[in-house]
Amino acid sequence: MDVALLRQPSFSCPVRTPSARPLLPFPSNVSRVRTRHSRRRRLCSASGGAGGSDTLVAAGSKKGHGESRTKTGVVKREAETGDLKSWMHENGLPPCKVVLREKQSHDEKHRPIHYVAASEDLQVGDVAFSVPNSLVVTLERVLGNETIAELLTTNKLSELACLALYLMYEKKQGKKSFWHPFIRELDRQRGRGQLAVESPLLWSDSELDYLTGSPTRAEVLDRNEGVKREYNELDTVWFMAGSLFKQYPYDIPTEAFPFEIFKQAFVAVQSCVVHLQKVSLARRFALVPLGPPLLAYKSNCKAMLTAVDGAVELVVDRPYKAGEPIAVWCGPQPNSRLLLNYGFVDEDNPYDRIVVEASLSTEDPQYQDKRMVAQRNGKLAVQVFNVYVGKEKEAILEMLPYLRLGYVSDPHEMQSVVSSQGPICPVSPCMERAVLDQLSDYFKHRLSLYPTTLSEDEAALSGSNLDPKKRVAVQLVLLEKKMLNACLHATMELISQLPDHTISPCPAPFAPLLK
Repeated sequence: MDVALLRQPSFSCPVRTPSARPLLPFPSNVSRVRTRHSRRRRLCSASGGAGGSDTLVAAGSKKGHGESRTKTGVVKREAETGDLKSWMHENGLPPCKVVLREKQSHDEKHRPIHYVAASEDLQVGDVAFSVPNSLVVTLERVLGNETIAELLTTNKLSELACLALYLMYEKKQGKKSFWHPFIRELDRQRGRGQLAVESPLLWSDSELDYLTGSPTRAEVLDRNEGVKREYNELDTVWFMAGSLFKQYPYDIPTEAFPFEIFKQAFVAVQSCVVHLQKVSLARRFALVPLGPPLLAYKSNCKAMLTAVDGAVELVVDRPYKAGEPIAVWCGPQPNSRLLLNYGFVDEDNPYDRIVVEASLSTEDPQYQDKRMVAQRNGKLAVQVFNVYVGKEKEAILEMLPYLRLGYVSDPHEMQSVVSSQGPICPVSPCMERAVLDQLSDYFKHRLSLYPTTLSEDEAALSGSNLDPKKRVAVQLVLLEKKMLNACLHATMELISQLPDHTISPCPAPFAPLLK
């Protein structure tokens, strides 16, 4: 389910997107759409409410006309076609043990979001639901040919871009589209996670400042540029996939859909795509109605949506009382990925981590020798160390041999220091002090990049009126700071264990670089 593993190039230019729009919108004003032809083609408009949140149907509503009350108290009528689950039952969903419930959004401008809850008491091993393949969107279904699907996703385009393009074209058809109820539900959810917060990909520049000091801010900017690259390749899909030619006689994608529209659709797909195991490449990424984001993601949950014969089913891994929200595993993702992909942070995430990148100095005359020694011991010239929550000391002990390698100059010492075990290397006390000082300075520097302290973050989270986006951002940076502080504490403990504290650190003109 880790969609962040998809190809995304690294750039640095941010793209701002208004987050108040539905996530699968389309342009209704033709004059705003670019065209490469001498005449402008009229774009289809999706009637029946596919494009706006005020036309989405609440869970449990029946066919016919419903009512919704505006802020001024005026009651208006809405044409409704039934909720998502009713549509699924009408199209082959067998009896299941879930219902759709709703929770209020933090933003009054947006309607409540839906979630999947148990309709009865469930026990471990119960099948909550089984969605037939006819109701699952995959590239095999979108492109009509597994070969072309594999070609596209192994070359320049990700599965998410192809799926987003498909849903945008389907939305143009409005109620005529078979997928209209599902698309309407995605519009309603707006790519929001458990806290009803959109991915930072849709945050404004000022909202991204909540992440100041965190590497996640740069990741958001890089991913935005990756989405832009995907957008620039959309025409390739349209020209290569004959099924799109036949079904959608509209302008080519980059003329029919501005970039901001595509990015919102991309984020919507990103928030709900499921990574199926033991299926063909063209089916591995799937959009499953009743799946995420209607299902809650939990890092400590082991239940997964699984491909079985002719369907995708969910077997629960824990007991549920009727009415309780049902959770699935989100994969071994750190909180930075959870926020980027799904808009939430899990404070009990056992897979949370920070990254320390160390690299041997290329200016070192012995760089090639040290690089070969590092490779023989399973390390690279640029080595990434993952520091997992609760295992900060173990991570420091793993880094030390690599860092020591950068300090030594005697060829006979290179192998001994990089393969040494234990917290103290007996080769040189002054070298050991230099290594540990470099580490402690590095962690102090990273902590200094955050504009707030741990206590200030904790005080902010204790308030009840904190903006939802700021709340998840503060949760993230607070957890990062705790891991960095634990690393600093472990390093200072090792310094205190040195036999002679009067020894000055050795000079290190070619010390490894840390970032």
